Amino acid sequence: MPFPWSMVALTIAVVAGLFGVLGIARRFFGSWTAARLQSETKNALQQFRMHRELLEAKFFDLARVSGKPRGLKWLDGDWQSEVTFARACDTGLLTAFVGLHIRFEAVEGGDMEGVAAVDTVRDAAAVFHYQRGRWGTGGRVLMNMNPAEAVIRLAGQFSPVIFSG
Repeated sequence: MPFPWSMVALTIAVVAGLFGVLGIARRFFGSWTAARLQSETKNALQQFRMHRELLEAKFFDLARVSGKPRGLKWLDGDWQSEVTFARACDTGLLTAFVGLHIRFEAVEGGDMEGVAAVDTVRDAAAVFHYQRGRWGTGGRVLMNMNPAEAVIRLAGQFSPVIFSG
């Protein structure tokens, strides 16, 4: 009985065809996913601009009661125009880091009472997240850095978002 070369050729052709189809599908769905992600990012940016004041107020409400930094009480903050957007490398969660200058006072009877540096206005980056189609905050603040520095220092955890169009 002769060796079935035609079956070998057919098997090779089918396997090659499957790899070709998978390659085309990967390119198609990859570009579709990228377009969807770009659209979501554009919508999120518009929402952030529209709701920024409310988000900032919510941030202060949460940050003031957080007890952080220990021994200090939040007095006020001056929001800066700088905003840096980034995505969490592990989850893809869109995050906004917003510039903020914060003033504190020492808690009466606390460890920080009498420390001269307490009166120093601090640079900070307030953190906001876009999840399930809405922006929110947990009142988290990154002290002693502006938004761009925050993304640089958190490289590996966050990657900057580049807006096109």
